[in-house]
Amino acid sequence: MSVRFDYAGQVVVVTGGSSGIGRGIALGFLGAGAKVIVCDRNPPLEPISAGGNTAEFIVCDVCELDAINALMAEVMQRHGRLDVLVNNAGGGPPVKAAKASPGLHETIIRLNLIAPLNFAQAANAIMQKQEQGGMIIFIGSICVLRPAPGTAAYSASKAGIAMLAWGLAQEWAPKVRVMTVSPGLIHTPQSDSHYGGKEVTAAIAETIPMKRMGTVEDISMACLMVAAPEMAYATGSNIYLHGGGEPPVFQSVVARMTRPAQK
Repeated sequence: MSVRFDYAGQVVVVTGGSSGIGRGIALGFLGAGAKVIVCDRNPPLEPISAGGNTAEFIVCDVCELDAINALMAEVMQRHGRLDVLVNNAGGGPPVKAAKASPGLHETIIRLNLIAPLNFAQAANAIMQKQEQGGMIIFIGSICVLRPAPGTAAYSASKAGIAMLAWGLAQEWAPKVRVMTVSPGLIHTPQSDSHYGGKEVTAAIAETIPMKRMGTVEDISMACLMVAAPEMAYATGSNIYLHGGGEPPVFQSVVARMTRPAQK
């Protein structure tokens, strides 16, 4: 990364940080000198290290309030402060709403909306007592702008995250800032298998104005940027990382159906 941030001495917690986007965010803050604690249900397969720093790991089921409170107590015991919380943990299987059980819908919403709220509340209680306050980042999703079949509950929970962050930003300012970072299509090691192969992934990337999918480094950079004190006045905002956005489907239909027939 050509841009340099200085988070030396700051304490950062990244939920769901053992792999994927969370791991990338953790690496970004480590590289900027922060003390990083990642929490997840399972430890990382290999140490998360950057800039000569290695992340600490604390096991935590983010859907359990007692586990959240225990993690925060452990962070304070070890470091005595909390500067940044990145609410990254989330997800949900693709499932058609008519066939999903009420229990599954509840689980998806609890993981993606209620758990981050509980984490934010616990973090705010610490940060409000600190002279320097703190920063809470929610990882949202582009699905707020374009829901897709099989993601109704997930999309609704992420839409809730964006409004939740805005509401908390109003309640907890000026000491605690709150923002949402919402990724679009992000290329991960699982992308090719998820979309059906490298050729399909490449074709999808061509539809994006930037001619590529986003990377975990893009998200990490955005988190580093919004957590910086220079971005204080952006509290409550939602930053979309979508490379210019996905063109409307109707345009591809029009292009295909009005293309002159080849002889």
